[in-house]
Amino acid sequence: MKRRDMLAFLSAPAALSLLPGCATVATQPVAMGTGDLGLVVQRSGGKLSLVDTTQRRLLGEIEGLGDLSHASIVFARDGARAYVFGRDGALTQVSLPDRRIVTRVMQAGNSIGGAISQDGTLVAAQNYQPGGVKVFNSRTLAPVADISAAYTAADGSQRQSRVVGLADLPGQRFIYCLFDAGEIRIADLSDPGWPRITRFENIGRQPYDALVTPDGRHYIAGLFGEDGLAMIDLWEAKPRVRRILDGYGRGQEALPVFKMPHLRGWAVAGRHAWLPAIGRHEVLVVDTETWAEVARVQVAGQPVFVMAQPDGRQVWVNFAVPDYNRVQVIDTPTRQVVKSLEPGAAVLHMEFTPRGEAVWISSRDANRVTVVDTASFATLATLAVDSPSGIFFTSRATRMGL
Repeated sequence: MKRRDMLAFLSAPAALSLLPGCATVATQPVAMGTGDLGLVVQRSGGKLSLVDTTQRRLLGEIEGLGDLSHASIVFARDGARAYVFGRDGALTQVSLPDRRIVTRVMQAGNSIGGAISQDGTLVAAQNYQPGGVKVFNSRTLAPVADISAAYTAADGSQRQSRVVGLADLPGQRFIYCLFDAGEIRIADLSDPGWPRITRFENIGRQPYDALVTPDGRHYIAGLFGEDGLAMIDLWEAKPRVRRILDGYGRGQEALPVFKMPHLRGWAVAGRHAWLPAIGRHEVLVVDTETWAEVARVQVAGQPVFVMAQPDGRQVWVNFAVPDYNRVQVIDTPTRQVVKSLEPGAAVLHMEFTPRGEAVWISSRDANRVTVVDTASFATLATLAVDSPSGIFFTSRATRMGL
């Protein structure tokens, strides 16, 4: 045996018990992997609940995260570290194995989310106040870039826009929307110290959220100020903005919007995208080859999240008030609602296990997370969590746009 191989052999704790004279040497406990871990946001307490998705149990809590009323989370590539974007403008790096805060910076006055770069070295936060995007070293949270969201208003004045819809793209790029300016911008951080900005102007009124399709090709922004969406094909040599589903509510009475849909939860299942219609009791079905509407599914209320199982066979929908205690399941081949569930008051979020055998559902006002079997719809577990909202599993670390 080569010396290098012998050293590797001797360093393995399990191998020590096999060596002569080592029978009394105690082996170290095997460290838990991170692949079946996740975090549940405790909305009112500034805490995170660490969960095991295989055993369906709570492992502990991490405290001291401030205002988590609109918190979102992304993961490092190893799944061991998470980055929490708080509504109070804080960016917090958390170690899941150690169940503690590693680093925390107050980077803005009001923040609603962020993203991590393709290679995992950069973390970007999108900000409402003062606006713009701030980029940090993912290990240290040292500042790397401060990207302005300045635009020229109708009266000719210079203003800073609120930033929404931030997502990662291949090539160390981030894409995002300027809510107040009606723009989409791409920041290329191949050279982190000198971001290169590409602007797409006049995309429509008030883009409020957006997504990147799972293959990284299309970026789609929802518009609050009008019925329709703005889409960019990022594979084109010279990308341009294209309007899709323009005027989908044309001729219909506008309804009050009780809660904005979260477009990062849009479902892309097979060839079709399943999208929430703003202010309507409908899910729109869109052909991703032509980006034309092919169907609408009537649902119980105003959709907030429309999420596909990993295999795309079912789409799960939750709703704004007054129907926020309900979840409905749509069978994608027949486009029919096949199940209605009531897991608890104020359903805020759903998250599928990596291969989709179960879905975790947070019910804020019922103070619980319910784990449901996606085949039988039976309740597999109920976990007591104080005012739970967002649920984020480490399997997100391997997926673009999350």
